[in-house]
Amino acid sequence: MRRDYTLGGLRKQDVSTDPMVQFELWFRQATGRNTVDSGATGESRSPTAGLPEWVEPNAMTLSTASPAGEVTNRTVLLKGITDRHFVFYTSYESTKGRQIAANPLVSLCFFWPHLQRQVLVSGRAEQTDRESSAAYFHSRPRDSQLGAHASSQSSTIESREVLEQRMEELAARYPVGTTVPLPERWGGYAVEPSKIEFWQGRTNRLHDRIVYTRPFDSPSETPWEISRLSP
Repeated sequence: MRRDYTLGGLRKQDVSTDPMVQFELWFRQATGRNTVDSGATGESRSPTAGLPEWVEPNAMTLSTASPAGEVTNRTVLLKGITDRHFVFYTSYESTKGRQIAANPLVSLCFFWPHLQRQVLVSGRAEQTDRESSAAYFHSRPRDSQLGAHASSQSSTIESREVLEQRMEELAARYPVGTTVPLPERWGGYAVEPSKIEFWQGRTNRLHDRIVYTRPFDSPSETPWEISRLSP
């Protein structure tokens, strides 16, 4: 199966000097909050018009690795960008949580097929503070909060019925109107990027790849190095 990519191009002279600004622009376009110039025709249109509701532009593939080099990946949801860090939430005792504790270097991949685009992020993950985790946790639907207590993520469980029984017990313990506490094992991660690549599909597989690189912990005024990569 093959598809030719013809929606647009990406030139080094047209991108922002700041990759986070460039990401915000592409993300708005992916969610349909901005129109996209087609490049070839100069016509503007909403790229998400008619997309099904299940499309989640904030979905990203998170890849982590064990100390032995075993790589795993899964899809998680970007929940915000705070202090120029990509933020998501999960169980600290999950496979990804254990791997991040041993090796904080991670990668993220956003794939927006309706724009024929990807954004690839290489970075370092660290836990967010408990106040931020609690604020997000209590913004979630009540059943999602209970689910975080019911599930010991990535551990073996006997059956679906065991999980549903735990939910029933938790619902009785924390009836509607009471506060569900933040689990000790649950919270946020903030990913500090050191490399961000913007990929625009092009015809004949001659894709556009613009990559930004900067060492970790660089002062905010340190400029990013911007390069074009061969497809």
